[in-house]
Amino acid sequence: MTRLALAAAFTLTAAPAAADLLDMSAEEREAFRSEVRAYLLDNPEVLMEAIGVLESQQAEAQAEADVALVRDHATALFDDGYSWVGGNPEGDVTMVEFLDYRCGYCRRAYPEVESLVEKDGDVRLIVKEFPILGEQSLLASRFAIATRIALGDEAYEQVHDALMTMRADVTEQSLGRLAEDLELDGEAIEAAMDDPQVAAEIAANHALAESLGISGTPTFVVGDQLLRGYMPLEAMAQVVEQARAD
Repeated sequence: MTRLALAAAFTLTAAPAAADLLDMSAEEREAFRSEVRAYLLDNPEVLMEAIGVLESQQAEAQAEADVALVRDHATALFDDGYSWVGGNPEGDVTMVEFLDYRCGYCRRAYPEVESLVEKDGDVRLIVKEFPILGEQSLLASRFAIATRIALGDEAYEQVHDALMTMRADVTEQSLGRLAEDLELDGEAIEAAMDDPQVAAEIAANHALAESLGISGTPTFVVGDQLLRGYMPLEAMAQVVEQARAD
């Protein structure tokens, strides 16, 4: 039980008497505290009710703060000029995903995001390369961005899809085999990995994530909502419809 939750419970149960606490003697205050404690022990559901109210208030405050953050960073999120755009580029709802290719929950969400985009037909999908899980994650994102720079969006999509389902460790050798399997120019991709734009894009995405309070993957932005963590397909579809209605 957190102190904050206990304070909320105390407020709900003892607020009428709180104003008189300063007028009480030490003995009276001790007796009052004992009565409150006994009441809460006899009625633990009051604590659960208080915690529920507190969590609801905190969630509402976080959602309002997130809406403001999304609006303040709208250009960087939805029109940065470099992030890959998939789905329907003219779609009426934009979904941004911050992802790491080595993230288990990103991999779990991948087929569901693909299904949503395909079934809906009117979702504009933006991928933010956000490697946070070590050197393999960074190498994978550098390879993906370099592919887009060297060979274009279609090749990037192929590499992105392959990296999301890749089971082997990410090494220069495994990435070379991946390019070969996809019949892409591996030498061109390797050369582009040293392009300053690659590091600049990753740094910009990290800075944007920090500004938005994003520390994990996957994180989605749909409309003006910021959604941290994995969502099943049904939940994604509901969020999209809500954004569409707004």
